[in-house]
Amino acid sequence: MTKAARFPRTPAEAEQPQQAQANMANNAAHLTLATLPAPVMAGRDFLSNLDMTPEELRTVLDTAHSMKRGEWRGVKPLSGLSLALIFEKASLRTRTTFDVGMYQLGGHALTLSNAEIGLGTRERVSDVARNLERWVDGVMGRVYLQQTLHELADHAAIPVINGLSDMLHPAQLLADYQTIEEEFGTDLRGRRVVYIGDGNNLANSHIHLGILTGTDVTIVTPVGYEPNGSVLMDAVKRGANVTLTNDLGAIEGADVLYTDVWISMGQEAEADIRRRAFRGYQVTPAMLDTIAPDGIFLHCLPAHYGEETVPEATEHPKSRVFDQAENRLHAQKALLYHVMGEMAPRW
Repeated sequence: MTKAARFPRTPAEAEQPQQAQANMANNAAHLTLATLPAPVMAGRDFLSNLDMTPEELRTVLDTAHSMKRGEWRGVKPLSGLSLALIFEKASLRTRTTFDVGMYQLGGHALTLSNAEIGLGTRERVSDVARNLERWVDGVMGRVYLQQTLHELADHAAIPVINGLSDMLHPAQLLADYQTIEEEFGTDLRGRRVVYIGDGNNLANSHIHLGILTGTDVTIVTPVGYEPNGSVLMDAVKRGANVTLTNDLGAIEGADVLYTDVWISMGQEAEADIRRRAFRGYQVTPAMLDTIAPDGIFLHCLPAHYGEETVPEATEHPKSRVFDQAENRLHAQKALLYHVMGEMAPRW
């Protein structure tokens, strides 16, 4: 998209903001407060994608697609509500999209760094939860430990959303599957999603989406860097189609090829060991030539170019990396609505 597509080029256009908005929405049918779908996760925590049923996931993704089409423009279902954003880890996409998402839905977001809170050090996590529940209507946490989110959820009477933890990254997967559906439609059963790299929180969450959607999920990772064992065992018990391998040949013919950084925040001391272990697992244009002709490449970003991928891959015609980043906004707005949409302002 050129900048000219977003800004009026003549004084006459500048005087017609309503017409410009209508053109941007591509004449989409706009919803009203009276015609919005019912929130399907009202008041519940979202700590894992498995906190949703397949039917609830379908509704949230349908809402995300609708929001992206512009059908929610001007509707403010979260008017008067506030969301606390807790960050133990640095963020670009998570912070921006949750903050802007609350604004676009009529609410307000408050960013709190760990330097201000001191989760588990300056204050007990349970005390932080009991304070925040008196002031705000929801909490999003981007934290080091999944247990921190569970403690917040156990002690707060308001919804808690997982913005990232060591175990899972469920909000990211909503945007990922919105992007995948834009390519392949909403019935993804049997589609091959191949994740290559560290068996980290993204790999665990991909396995969860395989459970919910029926995709065939393959995790390609070096020995010793496999996804969480309990996540794998749960997927097997639920009948999910999950394959774990260190054979790079498993990438061939993939509908979706996905990677993430080899060295996450907090793993810097292992950097040299990890670079040696993952040698050969870099996604390059040559690797993208081996996936399905209509296959796509995804990366949740930020990318460590020269390690897990190269700029030529994220700029490749098969790359949907920046569409995927855009969809963080739409998918998380949909999540916020379905979790907080029935709440009334407390003031």
